[in-house]
Amino acid sequence: MTSSSAAAPGAPADGSAPLDPAVLRRVDDLFRERVERGTTPSSVWGVFDADGLVASGGHGDRGDGRAPDAHTVYRIASCTKSVTAATLLSLVADGRVSLDAPVTEFVPAFAEVTLPTPDSPVPTLRMLLTMSAGFPTDDPWGDRQEAIADADLDDVLRAGLLFDSVPGTGFAYSNLGYALLGRAVSVVAGRPFTDVATDVVLRPLGLDDTVFTEQDARGYVVTGVRPYRGTFEPLPLTGPGAFSPIGGLYSTVADLSRWARHLSSAFAPMRRPGAEAEDGPVSAADRRHMQQAMRHIPGAAVPGARRPVGYGFGLFVEQDDHHGAIVSHSGGYPGFSAHMRWSVRNGLGVVAFENATQAKVSVAAETAHDLLLAATSPTTPPTPEVLPETRAAQAAVFRLLADRDDDLADTICTPNVAMDVPYDRRRQTLEAAVAQVGADRSAPPVQELSNTPTHLRWWLPGTAGRLRVEIRLAPLAAGRVQTLTVTAEPAEGTA
Repeated sequence: MTSSSAAAPGAPADGSAPLDPAVLRRVDDLFRERVERGTTPSSVWGVFDADGLVASGGHGDRGDGRAPDAHTVYRIASCTKSVTAATLLSLVADGRVSLDAPVTEFVPAFAEVTLPTPDSPVPTLRMLLTMSAGFPTDDPWGDRQEAIADADLDDVLRAGLLFDSVPGTGFAYSNLGYALLGRAVSVVAGRPFTDVATDVVLRPLGLDDTVFTEQDARGYVVTGVRPYRGTFEPLPLTGPGAFSPIGGLYSTVADLSRWARHLSSAFAPMRRPGAEAEDGPVSAADRRHMQQAMRHIPGAAVPGARRPVGYGFGLFVEQDDHHGAIVSHSGGYPGFSAHMRWSVRNGLGVVAFENATQAKVSVAAETAHDLLLAATSPTTPPTPEVLPETRAAQAAVFRLLADRDDDLADTICTPNVAMDVPYDRRRQTLEAAVAQVGADRSAPPVQELSNTPTHLRWWLPGTAGRLRVEIRLAPLAAGRVQTLTVTAEPAEGTA
């Protein structure tokens, strides 16, 4: 049984190309084919932009003879970690705790752990957030610890831990680290972590379908399964406990899209002049902080990764050469697979859930996101919004290209420009370049590119090619040029 529904796609909020219905059908096919291949009994997906959920679809049997939809409830596993990080940051913002506090302040049993070297620091909350506390990667073990009590976790610590690295020096994905963060939240707030996360982050944002227990779910809750002898066998759902901060949440496509969009909205002012980030329990500044690569992840730790990747606070951050930063997190629990990802540049994102152990819905979600980005992004990366000072400097350089006056150059440029290459040599280079391509110095640019708000490169037309002009401003409020280059780019066959 299969069902798919999609909202009428409109133009993304950043003004890029609207979502093509044909591309959304290709996205839907990715998840339908996974059910048809027997990867999972059910698969559900959603596409969102800066304005909200714009399309969704579901396939297979969620357990009651119906296909899942955007309001069907799945375990989201480690996608929970972003909520855990946000909950802690809200306490930090209130001045109740420091990210650089050692974990022993909140979990006294950790004082009995023997650290890997005599001079090793006790892991701090910041180290735990960025997966750099030195613990080994622990998914198979950690995924089965959710329901244990705090006292049981204390017993684990008193029995000792292994370390792969000195705390603060490397990366290893650690569920234990996020369980300890949850304990810190509980100690600081004086009540259970699940209550704090719910009251501080989830309910204020209206995420009423995102809960820590099956009993609290409002929609149909899917049962997780694992493959066995050509069929699927159901797995029991675990209850809240000391490891709930690592992956204990249930949610829906609609709710997780709302959460991801809220995180992404922190970058709204960078996308559109005058746009504002959404208000919420965690400040836009802290949400941007969550989405920065605080700790580099070596390739061996993420086999198959196609982009450089790092870890922020409860989120992975990939760097794409064309599309810029992409934020994501996967979730894998016995019986469930989840993934969320979005573009920092335009806010376009995908969430997807399946209910089979090791289904790796992240593979389909990443492919779907790539399809959407390719369909909505320009063929060349967009020029960032440059500062008014950069535009003013560009206009001044236009005058300089025409007047070639040393006094004018001194008012536009920082002193190093003349010191690096004397003005008379710069004039000779300029005239030679203009002559080589027949450049029209008074013409408007035919193309512009920028790497940062204080950098600008533009091309002027010529009869035998183009003239490339590039400026970079010094960090002075006056907006003076510290780098000025002019280069001839002859047309093919005219060099």
